[in-house]
Formats: sequence, C-alpha cells, structure tokens
Amino acid sequence: MADAADARVDSWLWAVRLVKTRSAATSLCKAGHVRVNGERAKPAQHLRIGDEVQFRSEGGPPRIVVVRGLYLKRVGAPLAVAAYEDHSPPPPPKEERLFLGVRDRGAGRPTKRDRRKISELMGESED
Repeated sequence: MADAADARVDSWLWAVRLVKTRSAATSLCKAGHVRVNGERAKPAQHLRIGDEVQFRSEGGPPRIVVVRGLYLKRVGAPLAVAAYEDHSPPPPPKEERLFLGVRDRGAGRPTKRDRRKISELMGESED
C-alpha cells in the first residue's frame, strides 16, 4: 500500500483495475457517474480508507466498493483485489436479463442487390 494518506478518485479507480485507463476514470467522474460516500465526485477528490465508491462504467451494472487500500500507481491483480471490498449487487439470473434480439441472416434490411431484385419482380423501372 502507498504511504499516502489519501489518493485521487480517478487514479485510484485506475490503479486498482476497476477502470481500464486513467482517462476513462476521469471521464466517468466528469460525467457524474462516480459517487464517494453518496456525493458526486470530481476527478481530483481524495479518497481515504473506508470510503464507499459507487460508479457505473460503459453501461455496465453499478459497482459499489469500499476502499481498503490506497494505491497511487497501477498494481497487479492480486494486490488490486485486496485494495477494495466489493458490495455490488449480484447480477440478475440469466432468465431475467434483457433479451438482446439476434437477427437471422437475411432478416434485416435488404441489400442493394435484394432491392434491385424486388424492383425487377414488381415491374418497376430504375429510371
């Protein structure tokens, strides 16, 4: 753990591998998607051990973590997992997740070739 008594929210999220890049963490903070102890966090807001951080990245499920260790630089996965305590709600069962429709091949918008064939069958001219 770092010797510092506190760390910036954006750099901590990146350092403990909760966000892929530091700029992505900064963007999350600026967009208002990060809360520390229930309050909206700016990127430079400092964290202390015991703070609760809530965030949602790229449309994913909400994450709620409690800070257990402060790091200023990116650390390996085993150290990163020990730096926070995850209180995120469990994902919904597979049956309850939103169904993303999968379109069969050819069931979508007709291609240019298909439109020409349709026009030919309908007896329309291409003038």
